[in-house]
Amino acid sequence: MSWFFSSVPADAQNFFPVSSAYPESELFSELTPQDTEWTCAGGFVTETQVFYQFLEDGTLIIFQVIHSSVGVWPTIQFTAKIYNPNTKERVWRSSTVRTFTTPPPGLDKRSCKGETADKSEHFSITFRPAYGDKPDTYTINASFGSEVQLSLDIVRPAGVPAFKIGSDKPGDPLARGGFSYFGHDKKEGYVVHRFWPRTYSTGHVIRNGVATEVKGQGIFNHAIQGMRPNLVASRWNFANFQSNEHGGISAVQMEFTTCSTHGFKGANSGAVKVNIGSIVLGDKLALVTAETQVEGQEPAKGNVISRVHHLSPAHDVDTGYGMPSALKYEWAGSSILADASGQVEATLEVQTGAPADPSGLVEKLDVLAEFPSGVKMLVNYVAGTKPYIYQWQNNTKLIVKGPDSIIPGLSQGIEANGILFNEATFIS
Repeated sequence: MSWFFSSVPADAQNFFPVSSAYPESELFSELTPQDTEWTCAGGFVTETQVFYQFLEDGTLIIFQVIHSSVGVWPTIQFTAKIYNPNTKERVWRSSTVRTFTTPPPGLDKRSCKGETADKSEHFSITFRPAYGDKPDTYTINASFGSEVQLSLDIVRPAGVPAFKIGSDKPGDPLARGGFSYFGHDKKEGYVVHRFWPRTYSTGHVIRNGVATEVKGQGIFNHAIQGMRPNLVASRWNFANFQSNEHGGISAVQMEFTTCSTHGFKGANSGAVKVNIGSIVLGDKLALVTAETQVEGQEPAKGNVISRVHHLSPAHDVDTGYGMPSALKYEWAGSSILADASGQVEATLEVQTGAPADPSGLVEKLDVLAEFPSGVKMLVNYVAGTKPYIYQWQNNTKLIVKGPDSIIPGLSQGIEANGILFNEATFIS
């Protein structure tokens, strides 16, 4: 009857973070064409591509396509959020796709298209690789009926390569660049993120027949969760800072914290934080960071820092979670620019206020709010989750130090004024 018992020790490592898989010199790895192809995998896999853009007046546009195989049949949605911080007007549209195609005829799997069952709403994402003096470009066309249409060109500057953490290790299919693995055998699931850390956009947004010109900057992110979302993480943090000062600056972080089920010494050995970041200076990718922290332990001493801190959290009666009154983000590591060796360090702090008097709150999103109440209660009970996402947008500044060969005067420290969109997600 020995098959009833596991031969794996209870304290065996069952989480392998990408942030611990590579030395500092190997953290940066440029994306291959295959990295941003749609996989459309089955077996509790959620895959998403998200484009974030700030316009000249501060308006935020988020366009997202989600392919989820969590249910019996794959579900594909395309969504758009438009938020004007000056008027506080927020537009949100989400549509479920009946027909999804990748690749469309004549294109590769970095492109896709879809339409609703009645064909009244549709989208297409067309990727065109760099050619001559034309940069890598995504062209987005989306129609949410007569109310909202988007027509955008998103380009990646030549000096800002797309990246992931680490390269694939030849001969080992479970040692792929960008991947964090779950399970003592690395086969329970995975998480991967890939980034364009600085983009420029042009085009138009049409609302109720009125066209608005789009000209802005932002980022693009392709992410895959290869297991049930409630088993991947208990917390997420995300930051997207963009500034047009000093020739173009970007600061990005993505962090998740594992559930108590996974850790360096198995279940209940301390949740693990995985943080990935980047800094663009003068429209050049200057720094890529990745750091691992274990709950209850002091961070390991090293040259690389990639962290977010929730400051002075206050209980929010709406969500049951502690909403931070401020957040602080930190980046540090060696420059990846061949002509600018030396240390790069950056910090950013933003005030988000109290639950009753928030600062820059775009939305406090109850993720299950659209479910019928009975289903919502069942999901909360069975999965042990009560997911909420706080979204903020504020004007703030990034403080940076680094080699003067990147930006004159950088060794003494510079400040870049810009816009920060950030999220704090609480799942359980």
